[in-house]
Amino acid sequence: MQPQTHMNVQPSNSKKTWKVWWQQTRPHTLTASFVPVLLGTALAMYETDLHFGLFLAMLIASLLIQAATNMFNEYYDYVRGLDTEDSHGIGGAIVREGIKPKTILSVALSLYGIALLLGIYICSSSSWWLALVGLFCMLIGYLYTGGPMPIAHTPFGEIVSGFFMGMIIILISFFIQTGTVTSTSVLVSIPIFILVGAIMLSNNIRDLDGDKEFGRKTLAILIGRKAAIKLLAGMFIVSYAWVFILIALNIISPWLAIVVLSAPKAIKATKGFIGKTIPIQMMPAMKATAQTNTIFGFLLSIGLFIGYFI
Repeated sequence: MQPQTHMNVQPSNSKKTWKVWWQQTRPHTLTASFVPVLLGTALAMYETDLHFGLFLAMLIASLLIQAATNMFNEYYDYVRGLDTEDSHGIGGAIVREGIKPKTILSVALSLYGIALLLGIYICSSSSWWLALVGLFCMLIGYLYTGGPMPIAHTPFGEIVSGFFMGMIIILISFFIQTGTVTSTSVLVSIPIFILVGAIMLSNNIRDLDGDKEFGRKTLAILIGRKAAIKLLAGMFIVSYAWVFILIALNIISPWLAIVVLSAPKAIKATKGFIGKTIPIQMMPAMKATAQTNTIFGFLLSIGLFIGYFI
């Protein structure tokens, strides 16, 4: 499919260039990188003294990779003709703001380059085996929307995003501090695995009709809108239940039960999709889903900090 033709206009006066570029990072998704790094580091505190430089490097690298992945999505949605001036969401800078496609791609690759330099520092301070893991994660970030068969167009988008942007980031953040991976770090990472996947599922529920028109085979399309909303609710329930199971098994501190304070956002996200079919009507539900991951992860980290010091 050929790229859509459009007028190459400059960003409007009401929207400054910096704001356009800030939106291209899709800031509501960046918590999918920030929360796992914070959580993995909080877990490491129970095993060793923390190295702030490694934490900061890991945090910045993860944010850059996430932002670059979002820009790859922007670029390839344009190339495949998926973005139009009527598309909903904060993407679409190429068709709406006149930013050149090559510029978007160049910035994304530049962000990868900076993340790579930070990765060299992280590896030199921990283990060079992480270089293989990091490069593979960057490859997945590109293939998520790039390549001949983008992962985001398949039923595996939720699992892949949850695994690499949730669990793996937590475990790497834990490993660079401790030099190991424990069963507890794996078990605690599972709810974030699920909630990061939920962010992708919410996106696919919103875009279900448009994705179907363009031949995508997302999980939401395969199981249908109603079942996808039920699945989203189930993912929220399992995430909270998992924490309380770990508490009951005395694997984590009871202070981590504080995550229940984020439940209203999960309820709002689920209810926000019910009975909705128009994409713009589902934007608040998408936002609430991302906020659930953010608040849940922060509270989980706070619970770890409180449990450590008390």
